[in-house]
Amino acid sequence: MNTSTWVKRCTPENLPDDGSWRQSHSGSGGSGYTGGVEEKTCATCGRRIEWRKKWARDWENVRYCSDACRRHRPGDTDRALETTIVELLDRRAAGKTICPSEAAKQVGGDDWRDLMEPARRAARRLVDAGTIEITQQGHVVDPSTAKGPIRLRKV
Repeated sequence: MNTSTWVKRCTPENLPDDGSWRQSHSGSGGSGYTGGVEEKTCATCGRRIEWRKKWARDWENVRYCSDACRRHRPGDTDRALETTIVELLDRRAAGKTICPSEAAKQVGGDDWRDLMEPARRAARRLVDAGTIEITQQGHVVDPSTAKGPIRLRKV
């Protein structure tokens, strides 16, 4: 069923009460109907996993958003980045932020640039755990869609 057909058939009185009818990413092209399933976060990259019809029978076992994330499961470096982010934030005053590069520099030394994306992934996993927030220009942003420079702040 394409989006326009689904939208025409749905009226406020026949939509499910569980909110599963919501449009994900406001107009991303999909129907937005998730079948009443809960949102999940990828165990590797920390981004929101979008429900797919092919996963309907096995949704409770889905842990990764892609084959690439399934191949690159968090390892020792990823755990070191998470620990370092939390330690750096613990040393800062309440409400103060850090850049993910600070954790990358502490863990990676001279090769810290290669750890920038892993540091951002570690930050997204910490957001999912409820430990930190990701901000841009002082405002909390969705870690799944944030582009550009980010800052990390303790919750």
